[in-house]
Amino acid sequence: MKVYMFLADGFETVEAMAPIDVFRRADVEIHTVSISGNIEVTSSHDVVVEADCLLEEIDIMDGDALILPGGYPGYVNLAECEAVGKALKAYYDSGRFVGAICGAPTVLQRYGVAKGSRVAVHHSCTGEMKDYILSGHNVEQDRHLITASGAGHAVEFGLALLYALQGERKVAHVRDGMELD
Repeated sequence: MKVYMFLADGFETVEAMAPIDVFRRADVEIHTVSISGNIEVTSSHDVVVEADCLLEEIDIMDGDALILPGGYPGYVNLAECEAVGKALKAYYDSGRFVGAICGAPTVLQRYGVAKGSRVAVHHSCTGEMKDYILSGHNVEQDRHLITASGAGHAVEFGLALLYALQGERKVAHVRDGMELD
């Protein structure tokens, strides 16, 4: 099992770190991938993170899931990267899981990925999601697309992705370790 998370300058710190934490607690291989050409990526709150690798240095297509954190201007930077759009489309079209939180579902809109799906998205981006059904939920799963509305639901988002990939047993283990039950 291999999961990739794209990082762009301006990403929302907790929307990236919470799912990473969830997957690492579950012993699932997750790699952070900088799309900026620099291994250091700066969040929207000036937290500098060292990504595991640069997009141009790896074959991103060998994963089981792809995650996009939101944050402004992070999700805008993701949307402007054609390689991100190509990967999203390939993952979704091949039945692999795609996760997007906060403003990141707008990247799906930009590249026409999973049109007609139910999504959760940050309230500031609802007007951009014309080809989707806004669910009104904090976290939404429609087939192999998992979306969430924002930072306050980042752990729940990570757990939903983990459940989709590894099932209830792994989720229960992580929830117990995080004192969520």
